[in-house]
Amino acid sequence: MLPAPQVEPRRRPLPVERRRPQPTLIRVTHWVNLVLFTVMAGSGLRILAAYPRLGERGQDYGWYPFQGASPPAALTLGGWLAGARHWHFAFAWLFVANAVVYLVYFVASGEWRRRLFFPRRDARNAWGTLLHDLHLRRAEPAPVGLYNGMQRLAYTGVLAAAVLLVLSGLALFEPVQLPRLTALLGGYDSARAIHLLVLAALALFTVVHVVQVALHPRTFVDMTLGGRPPAEEAP
Repeated sequence: MLPAPQVEPRRRPLPVERRRPQPTLIRVTHWVNLVLFTVMAGSGLRILAAYPRLGERGQDYGWYPFQGASPPAALTLGGWLAGARHWHFAFAWLFVANAVVYLVYFVASGEWRRRLFFPRRDARNAWGTLLHDLHLRRAEPAPVGLYNGMQRLAYTGVLAAAVLLVLSGLALFEPVQLPRLTALLGGYDSARAIHLLVLAALALFTVVHVVQVALHPRTFVDMTLGGRPPAEEAP
């Protein structure tokens, strides 16, 4: 008798991560952060307007590109220097407290696995997504989980920028009590330049983010109401 032909088992397709509702704590900290960041940005610009030069005694400071540029009054908050400082430092601690709540949940819930950028998983997808968005490649890359590579890269970059914003702010707030941190950032003037440039980068990200939300309004609904839970698959 001839041996029975061996039949290879059918390979099941890899499961695709289904869209899940945005977690409540992620949504709450997101909107609280929006309010806190807006107040801190406005009051910070008012502080800058009081003395828009970074070098010693009005001298230019090396690599800072916006030397002497004063922000528009309409974008500032606090009325005058002392008032702006009160707003800025009061809301800074609320910003840090909100960030701590977010980070504890972010790590404990495992959300970091879905949202952070991992080069081995996301680099190729991020590059393909960039080429597609620039209309240099017609085919859109296959999704890797719920977020594409560029979204994860932007998300991770914003978190890193927020940490740098807080550290440079602490160096400005207590340069004598935190001399090592201030020195690590290149000194007081360098820390101030870093603080302002990170603010500009986050403001630019916010503009792009708002445009993306306007193009995809479902994301606004998801971040506000949470979105619908995924329907159960039929047996």
